[in-house]
Amino acid sequence: MWTWAQALYVRVGKGGKDRTTLLPRQLERLLQRQLLRVAGLHKQDLVRGAGFVPLPNALERKFPSASQGLAWQFLFPSRVIRNCPYTGRRLRWHASESGVQTAFKAALHQAGIAKHASCHTLRHLFATHLLAAGTDIRTIQLLLGHRDLKTTMIYTHVEQAIRTTVSPLDRLHTC
Repeated sequence: MWTWAQALYVRVGKGGKDRTTLLPRQLERLLQRQLLRVAGLHKQDLVRGAGFVPLPNALERKFPSASQGLAWQFLFPSRVIRNCPYTGRRLRWHASESGVQTAFKAALHQAGIAKHASCHTLRHLFATHLLAAGTDIRTIQLLLGHRDLKTTMIYTHVEQAIRTTVSPLDRLHTC
């Protein structure tokens, strides 16, 4: 049974949208270690007069001190602190997309996978595996954060093709 403890909240994700998705149990300990690392880094930032993050919408005006709270720190923070062009505060943003993509490419190489893939490939794998496991298309739409169901329906074509196609090797008769 799914509980909120197994949920992962993605803020300003693909398309600038917020959404809730699944948190695999196998990643809980790794994420807890990452949270502890972020808490230590945040503590160091506070000592240096930094530790701020940009807040969404009008939250900065409503809750001025929230920007320095641990709860708002990025799970995967940038390595560098920068001055905010609007407030002058010393901010630590999220890790750059290019840095994440570089790490992903290095992981592919280390694993011996000689295929072109990107972080976005993981979204496709996630959707395809959910569909293959019998998850309904509306749930997949919500988990991926698609506005239009037609976007999610692309995965049904891939899954149906896989289910109805037999490999030529499987059609060979052995003597």
